[in-house]
Amino acid sequence: MTGLRVLLVDDHPVVRAGLRAMLGDFDGLEIAAEAADGAAAIAEVARQEALGTPFDVVLMDLQMGSGPDGAEATRRIRAAGGPPVLILTTYDSDADILAAVDAGAAGYMLKDAAPEEIRAAVAAAAQGRTALAPQVAGRLLGQLRSPEATLSPRELELLQLLADGMANRAIARQLFISEATVKTHLVHIYEKLGVDNRTAAVNEARKRRIIRR
Repeated sequence: MTGLRVLLVDDHPVVRAGLRAMLGDFDGLEIAAEAADGAAAIAEVARQEALGTPFDVVLMDLQMGSGPDGAEATRRIRAAGGPPVLILTTYDSDADILAAVDAGAAGYMLKDAAPEEIRAAVAAAAQGRTALAPQVAGRLLGQLRSPEATLSPRELELLQLLADGMANRAIARQLFISEATVKTHLVHIYEKLGVDNRTAAVNEARKRRIIRR
């Protein structure tokens, strides 16, 4: 019996090989193709759609070495009417989770999950259901319970760029906004984090696991 057709997207060949071996043990699931980055994933989804053999689920890494990251690739695949995308990553920061959810991901799992949990998440995504790792679900629930302190996806994106060492002008270019808008976002970020400068904002965000370390 033909199983769920899955596109496996990860920039590390060894990781792809391990996931292929692990998931290949499950009946009803087939790793039909692989891609090493977001651009290749987008192209492969389009190619299979054109061939009349669409994937049932895309299993997508989040941070990859080149081209669009997992969240952006997810956004483009979903915008084109492509299959559900399940994020499988090592990152569980608020910034990463919200970026994926905002992009239209069907679920968010961590790579240290048990094989059975990943397989169940793939099946849930294929059926149009949401699949979240318990840690991820807990973080999202915490944000819903305290919305006044929750940073918006744009603020999280800006804060991550700040943590990466980018100046206001570079952030403005990266996000296609003005420097004045960057400064406005920073004021809101400071207020929500209870700080008064860039360094303190980054340190507090890392402490709370809002952004990647």
